[in-house]
Amino acid sequence: MRFPLSLNLSMAHYLVGQRISGREKFPLVLMLEPTHKCNLQCKGCGRIREYKNTLDKELTLEECLEAVDVTGTPVVTITGGEPLLYSRVKELVRSVLDKGRHIFFCTNGMLLEDALEDFKPSKRFFWNVHFDGTARVHDSIIGRDGGFDKALKAVKKARKVGFQVTTNTTVYRETDISDLEKLFEILTAADVNGILVAPGFSYTEVEDEIFLNRKEITEKFKVIRKWIGRFPIMSNPIYLDFCAGLRTFNCTPWGNPTRNPVGWKSPCYLITDAHYPTFRELMEKTNWDYYVSGKDPRCQQCMVHCGYEPTIVRTLKGKDLVRMIFWNFGLIK
Repeated sequence: MRFPLSLNLSMAHYLVGQRISGREKFPLVLMLEPTHKCNLQCKGCGRIREYKNTLDKELTLEECLEAVDVTGTPVVTITGGEPLLYSRVKELVRSVLDKGRHIFFCTNGMLLEDALEDFKPSKRFFWNVHFDGTARVHDSIIGRDGGFDKALKAVKKARKVGFQVTTNTTVYRETDISDLEKLFEILTAADVNGILVAPGFSYTEVEDEIFLNRKEITEKFKVIRKWIGRFPIMSNPIYLDFCAGLRTFNCTPWGNPTRNPVGWKSPCYLITDAHYPTFRELMEKTNWDYYVSGKDPRCQQCMVHCGYEPTIVRTLKGKDLVRMIFWNFGLIK
């Protein structure tokens, strides 16, 4: 299976519950950023630039767990920054798992090997390690020689001792498809559980020449979507159809709400127009219709998974639902 049975059952139960309750807008994945501190300054990352004045702040453990409770999502993505730098990271992971949630823990991998002994493998816990190309490309993007090899070594060790490991790859204008293919071959040989891939977002804080427009995205993803049968790609096939320009969807900006040390980020994981002190205020005060319309100039080139995969998941029916079920069980490509 592309995703473990426990995750599929938790998500299905959650979605049915939301529909029975008649709730129109509900989150699917909580993006929890307990700290924005990081040990790297990657070329395409807008986070540490956007929050450069608050890098010394972090959420309390209680604030983190309150966010988990108030959203109620079956999946919590712990990200940042580098979340292994969070002062109470071990307690956070243990507490979220105790609540029955599934965790995707996003890390650049530089601290991962030494951190493994502080955590225990679980069917509901995934290390999600970022790789943006083979060694030469990846090291250039993160600005750290030897970074690729260090992260890959940690991935292999994590798999050896029983952890589930996924990877996350951002596609930029300079991304060479043949290099990406080699990367996926390396990651597959390392026995990763899954590979997530998505186009980058044009952060205003980052030089925009590295980012793709929609035409460029579709050209690259027409090739990438053909690799589903070769590599353990976890980006769902309908989303890959969208990235390849074969389907059209509106964004679901509330699908992955973000809680960080400044507050609840509005409107989405990628764009910041406000921070609200509570999740309720985020949901009630954000002009969702405006962002869903795509009229905001910042949205016009965006095809990032955090906005569009929630649309696909919450509207699945008919042939798309059957396709997703069969794909998840590895019965179709």
